[in-house]
Amino acid sequence: MTKLSVNINKIATLRNSRGGDVPNVVQFAKDAQRFGAEGITIHPRPDERHIRYQDARDLKPEVYTEYNIEGNPVESFLKLVMEVKPTQVTLVPDAEDAITSNAGWDTIKHKDFLVDVVKEFKNNGIRTSIFVDPVLAQIEGAKLTGADRIELYTEAFAHQYGLGNKAAIQSYVESAQLASELGLGLNAGHDLSLENIKFFKDEIPGLLEVSIGHALITESLYLGVENVIQMYLNKLK
Repeated sequence: MTKLSVNINKIATLRNSRGGDVPNVVQFAKDAQRFGAEGITIHPRPDERHIRYQDARDLKPEVYTEYNIEGNPVESFLKLVMEVKPTQVTLVPDAEDAITSNAGWDTIKHKDFLVDVVKEFKNNGIRTSIFVDPVLAQIEGAKLTGADRIELYTEAFAHQYGLGNKAAIQSYVESAQLASELGLGLNAGHDLSLENIKFFKDEIPGLLEVSIGHALITESLYLGVENVIQMYLNKLK
């Protein structure tokens, strides 16, 4: 069964919009796990506009499933991950002013940098994953960095699926097959939703984990958090 990791950035965004501590990020993570989530994902950015670095620290003792911290490995992020020591770190090449993640790594151009970062995390017992587009050369490059897993950037699939173009899955299938041949674990995330998750999961061999935030939180406004988490779990069976 593919694991569901709930990205809670949007809960922090809502909290920050009014100041104070409502909704409480830590409590939401605890509830999401109680409702069946098999992981919690956060993506702190240097400006802390949603998840704050202190949130990452506060969550550490409360996340008893998988704890995944995503982000661009700038110096402050590296220090945070080394302090918190989550289950997994997912390296994402965000520009500081990006609204959300919008591209995978060029693992060929940035190979030497990624090798150093991955080695440091793995030496400290942290599983590493690299965010990549479904491009075979980039997956081969990810393997050369020493990473444990890749996370396929699924925005293009989700957009095309919404237009009725199911053939857009093909590059992801080929990427998954190559990852398996190379011994890389496979995660996926970005714009996956209740509408498209079952098709994606059924078509992608060896999918270990999906990280879902924006869609899951917005769907929960209408259907309830516990119910939505259970709906995802059913679709991922």
